[in-house]
Amino acid sequence: MKSEERKIAHRLRHEGLSINEIYRKLGVSKSSVSIWVRDIVLTRDQKKLLSEKGIRKEVIERRRITRLTRENDRRQIIIDLAKKDIKHISQRDLFLIGTCLYWAEGSKTKRSVVEFSNSDPRLIKIMMKFFKNICNVPKERFRGHIHLHPHLDPAGAEEYWNKISGIPLGQFFKTSQQHNKASKNKKDSLPYGTFSIYVCSTELFLKIMGWMDGIYQNIVQ
Repeated sequence: MKSEERKIAHRLRHEGLSINEIYRKLGVSKSSVSIWVRDIVLTRDQKKLLSEKGIRKEVIERRRITRLTRENDRRQIIIDLAKKDIKHISQRDLFLIGTCLYWAEGSKTKRSVVEFSNSDPRLIKIMMKFFKNICNVPKERFRGHIHLHPHLDPAGAEEYWNKISGIPLGQFFKTSQQHNKASKNKKDSLPYGTFSIYVCSTELFLKIMGWMDGIYQNIVQ
C-alpha cells in the first residue's frame, strides 16, 4: 500500500503539485510525502506556478477575512441600534420577564421546589434579580446546583457560578458530574456546565404558576 502511494506521490510531484496538495489527495501524513519526494527537483516554471498558487490563496484568505469582518460589523450595528429600543426595565417589567423565563426554562413538576436551570450566566443573573426583588426570597433560602461533564474542573465551575449567582458556596449542592464517554478529552462548549437555582417553597411555586396562567389569559383569551 505504501509503495503504491509513494509511486503516486512521485508522479504528482513530477507534475508540479505541492506537498500539501499531494498529502491531501492521498490521505497520508505530510511528513511521509516530504520524505518520498525529497529527491525530486521541480523545474523553474513549476516553482513559479506553486508560488503563484500560494499568493492566490493568501489573497483569497485575506478577502474572506475582510468579508467576514464587514459582515460582523453590519450585524453589530443592527444589534447596537436594537439595544437602544430598551430604555428602562421597571419592576413590573422584571416581574413579567422573570415569570416568562421561568415558564420557558423553569421546572413545573416539583410542586414544593422552584427550580430554574440554564447555562447562560445572563439568564441566571436576571432570575436572581427576579427571585430577590420580585419574589422577596431571602439570601439564605437559595440553593445552587451545577451539572458538569466529568472531564471538566468542578472547583472552577463552582467559583464561576458563585460569582454569577451570588449564592454562597456553602449553599451549593454537591456538583453532579455526569459520565459521558463521547465528551471526554474534548473541548466543551459549556466549560462551567449548567447551573440550577433552587428555592424550596410550595407557596412561591404556586404563585409563579398562577402568574403564568394570568399572563396567558390576558394575552390569549
